[in-house]
Amino acid sequence: MRVPLLDIQRQNHVLQEELRAAFDRVLESGQFILGQEVEAFEEMAAAAADARFALGVSSGTDAILLALMALGIGPGDEVICPSFTFFATAGSIARAGARPVFADSLADTFNLDPVAIEPLLTPRTRAIIPVHLFGQPADMGPILELARRHGLRVIEDTAQAFGAEYCGRSVGALGDCGTMSFYPSKNLGAFGDAGLLVTNDRELARRARLLRNHGAERQYFHAMIGGNFRLDTVQAALLRVKLPHLAAYTAGRQKHASEYTRLLRPLEDRIILPAAAPDRTHIMNQYTIRVPGRRDELQEYLRRRGIGTAIYYPVPLHRQECFGGALEAPLPVAEMLAAEVLSLPVFPELKAEERAEVAQAIFDFYDG
Repeated sequence: MRVPLLDIQRQNHVLQEELRAAFDRVLESGQFILGQEVEAFEEMAAAAADARFALGVSSGTDAILLALMALGIGPGDEVICPSFTFFATAGSIARAGARPVFADSLADTFNLDPVAIEPLLTPRTRAIIPVHLFGQPADMGPILELARRHGLRVIEDTAQAFGAEYCGRSVGALGDCGTMSFYPSKNLGAFGDAGLLVTNDRELARRARLLRNHGAERQYFHAMIGGNFRLDTVQAALLRVKLPHLAAYTAGRQKHASEYTRLLRPLEDRIILPAAAPDRTHIMNQYTIRVPGRRDELQEYLRRRGIGTAIYYPVPLHRQECFGGALEAPLPVAEMLAAEVLSLPVFPELKAEERAEVAQAIFDFYDG
């Protein structure tokens, strides 16, 4: 049985009548940039994120860049972020003109290690970007406390964790602001690139709104130098259809994850199953196991069985060529994770028999 890593069409085909109606609504309106559809989606998204303000933007990557710009972070500044994450986190720091400073991660949750942050602080440090990797919130309590003591800004990279909670509070607006991605593979997927910035800070929201549109509140009158970070109207309309289903999508992922853990527990002496911290919700944007010593071999075996997998991420950021010389200290956990992680199919519409096939194939690999 072939099992895809992700099948977006299963989710979208169920909603095709509503999605086509939303597209037709935009087509008839003639409003293709910002407008009422974007404003309505922003209102829905702010409520879902338990934030006062939400701004639809062109991508999750642009949301991070916009957040940095709105906070006035640029040349001469340093921003601490994990090395074990997607490129956009550190890439956006560099694009803003600042310097990414890489911290190590925790082996159990894959997230930024709060203890690793303070030794990296310098007089140039302006902000911390914790990433809620694979759908599980980072340990925000000590991160926020450290930021408060040192007068640092906190931007939450919530690209993979829209809807997750930390100590009963939605992630995204715990720090100064949060950024979301609606790339099609995310737990709330758009039909192309789309993103969101959320915050409880009115002035930060005002600045971000200006910067999103070339720094102009009125056309051709520019208060600051911004960029084109606007969310397409059609993406907002389509996301309005899907957002009410976010809780159901999350429940589906969590159910699959729970079953994987039950099925694979007998192999815990050979693979390391993902851990969910008790004070936060894990929305399982990815179900990522660790395979010490045999990760690539297992992935190839599953590929031959027709089972899709992915490695997020094979090279930590401090080892990337474009950040050459950025490493200040050894990051052993980030390098270990990069060598061991393997993500299994966990999309909400995955069938029970497909899930069982994945688990059986892993058993067969170790029994063979």
